[in-house]
Amino acid sequence: MQAFEIRLAEGSDTPLLVSIPHTGIFVPQSIAESFASDAIRALPMTDWHLHHLYDFLPRLGVTTILAKYSRFVCDLNRPPVDQPLYPGRFETGLVATKTFQGEEIYTQPPAAAEIAQRRQQVHEPYHAALTQQLARIVAKFGRAVLVDAHSVASQASLVHPVLEDDIYLGDRDGTSCDASLTDFLHNAFRENGLCVARNAPYKGGYITQHYGHMANVDAIQIEMCQRVYMDEADPATALELPQFDNTRQLLRKIFTGLAAHAAA
Repeated sequence: MQAFEIRLAEGSDTPLLVSIPHTGIFVPQSIAESFASDAIRALPMTDWHLHHLYDFLPRLGVTTILAKYSRFVCDLNRPPVDQPLYPGRFETGLVATKTFQGEEIYTQPPAAAEIAQRRQQVHEPYHAALTQQLARIVAKFGRAVLVDAHSVASQASLVHPVLEDDIYLGDRDGTSCDASLTDFLHNAFRENGLCVARNAPYKGGYITQHYGHMANVDAIQIEMCQRVYMDEADPATALELPQFDNTRQLLRKIFTGLAAHAAA
């Protein structure tokens, strides 16, 4: 199984690249058998269906890279060597051992050699591809804009209380991108009726932090509450709901403007 899928821009290319690191659901059987319960095997921390929600992006000239493996196998939005992104609060690492609700993921946590193997098999290829695409865009346009797209369950967790806003933008407290990018997205979501917060409780993970400090790259994270586009209690029905397509059309409108903003 390849660690990622790249959907290349169709037609006219733009300086915008979108990463979707938590939409994958593939888990090798040997790993699934080591999970602590059927509830864990249901992959509760998945960013459900984002590869469908954002499937319009290539037609806007936006290259997209998305994960194939579950974040329970290896978390692509964490540093390759565990170090805190949010010092002083609960976090999950490269290979999580607890969920955001504090549940044990494994009957026996993976050993260091197993973690190293997953890093090599899953984390390194994804980031090599992401780096390559950013370099291609910078070489062509002189600058790249990276959006790291996520979704999150609204319920309270060890990370945050109940999420009342709809969209959470993270730019590492203004250090990972030009302020005009954050302002553009903030205003675009608000103008379309969504409540928006910045840098609390999410400032952006490893992808935003790491690539946002690269030369000629602006990086920002978008966390969307899953209630916006699906029934959080029943992820399997998401694509059948009118709100799913309505949200996709809203995102298409916003990303059409964002691609133009990036090009300008």
